[in-house]
Order: sequence, then structure tokens, then C-alpha cells
Amino acid sequence: MPDPIQFGGQLDAHRGAITSLVCPQTADSAVKLVSGSRDNTIVSWVANEERSSDADVPAVPARRLEGHKGFISDVALSNNSEFALSASWDRSLRLWNLKSGGLICKFIGHTNDVLTCAFSPDNRHIISGGRDSKLKVWNVRGDCVYTLDRESHTDWVSCVRFSPATQNPVFVSGGWDNVVKVWSLTDFRCLHTLRGHKGYISSVTVSPDGSLCASASKDGTARLWDLSRGENMFELSCDEPINQIAFSPSRYWLCAATETKIRVWDLENKNTVADLLPHKVEGKKSLPSCTSIAWSADGMTLYSGFTDNSVRVWNINQ
Repeated sequence: MPDPIQFGGQLDAHRGAITSLVCPQTADSAVKLVSGSRDNTIVSWVANEERSSDADVPAVPARRLEGHKGFISDVALSNNSEFALSASWDRSLRLWNLKSGGLICKFIGHTNDVLTCAFSPDNRHIISGGRDSKLKVWNVRGDCVYTLDRESHTDWVSCVRFSPATQNPVFVSGGWDNVVKVWSLTDFRCLHTLRGHKGYISSVTVSPDGSLCASASKDGTARLWDLSRGENMFELSCDEPINQIAFSPSRYWLCAATETKIRVWDLENKNTVADLLPHKVEGKKSLPSCTSIAWSADGMTLYSGFTDNSVRVWNINQ
């Protein structure tokens, strides 16, 4: 029986460790992937039209977006995949036109490194968080319209993601205070504070139907939460720090990027579908760590970013 997930190639365009990956959630987008790196740049990738065999790389760089003066910590895409948002250690966010590669505007307001950013499903709101322990709400013109001070995080804000559900819109944040918070997008109230992790929150994500939230921590665990009730459902362990997690858009799977591997869980049975390991690189004594992951819209391709500056591609077998 073939492996459920197989290696599908490697993408090389960055000169620093990959820090963030995001895929369009529409199958008709020309852009296949957007990557951010510690080389201070963002790269948009398109399908390799000249690919003649499985040995050829599946995607090629289309544009490199330059201008940030610090590491890229997070990237996000608008729903139509025409615009990319980047968060950086230079204390700013930037909004880019992916088609032209032009900078639309800068977002200035954080007093320390910006660690995370997200687009609302209707593209009207942008949320960011950073080392100033602030969550900020912006419009697409770069104006900060609200800072979430009440019941907010007491330490660095490391991750923020929106629920894709448009009814009762919410977003979720995680911080170095070891808690996950669920917020109303309507009035910016904190609806739930989710406690249980014993290390700082490295990643949060919301299921495709908006019913579940998953959080990952440097304590080596991932937790599943009922988003409406704010209740912990169960915990999965990796026995090592988790850098990022992502729900599959087509299967009841949760994927975790860790220090040594990529682990894919079947959430129904709570068992491991696969542990994906990068190939040994010549001249390197140790394997690179996986820092970021992103699924294609159809759930048939998993992209993974590593500390050796490469993006590795994995194909899901039917």
C-alpha cells in the first residue's frame, strides 16, 4: 500500500530560513503559494508550466517583494488572492499588490516587532499582534482603528487567525502568556480565554467549517477546542516543540510542523497518518527544522518551510 503522503519536490528562492507560508483558498488563483523569510523578502510562486516530469520543481518564483528592514514573521492573503499582507520584525506591516508587485501601504503603530497578521474573510479588517503585547485592528488603508486592551494578552502576541465562518465572525489569538483567546469581530469583546497549555502558544488555526480551533505550543502539544463553547475537546502530543499547525481543507486531519518532522494526525481516530522527514542535505550534519506549513485549497498539496531556506512540497495520494 503506497504512503498516503509523498515528497513532491523542493522550492528554492530564499536566502534565509522560511518563516511563513500561505496558499490561496480558491483553486483558480494563478498564485500557488506565498512565502516569507528571514531574508526580509516575500516570494509569490506560480505553477511551473514547463514541468515535464515529477523530477521538475512544481512551482517557480513569480515576484519577490522587497522593502522590509527586518525578518518577515507572517504572511496572509486576501480572499481573492490579489493582495498579500506581511508582518515584520521592523515593527511594520505592508500590503502588497501581488500582480504588480507594488507596495500599497505601510501599517505603522506597533512599538516592537510584529509577529503575526491576518485578513478577515470579507477583506475589510486586518488584525496584527506583536512583541508589544498588543492586538491591533486596521483598515486596508493602513489606519489603526482599534487596539484590543481589555482582557487582552499579558505577554507577546505570537499568532492570530480568523474563523472562515461569516456568521458570528470571530478571530483567535495566542500568546506567550500560554493562553488562547477567542474574540468577537463585531465588538472586539473577548468571548473565551482558553487555558491548559504549559508553554507559550506558537500557532492557532480554525477548522474550515469554523466550528473548531486548534492551538499548538512549545510544550509539545496540540489542543482541539470547541470554538462556540470555549471548551477543550482533546489533546495530541508530539513530544517536542510545535512551530505551526494547520487543518487539512479536505480531510479530518491536523498537521503539525515540529523541530524534527511534520506530523499529520487523523482527528477522528486520533492516530498518526504520517511523520514526514526532510531529506538529508549534503554537507549538513543535522536535518533542518520545519517552521511553517500551508495546504493548497483542494487539500492535495502540503507546502512546508524549513530553516535551510527551502520549501518542500508533499503530494497527498487519493
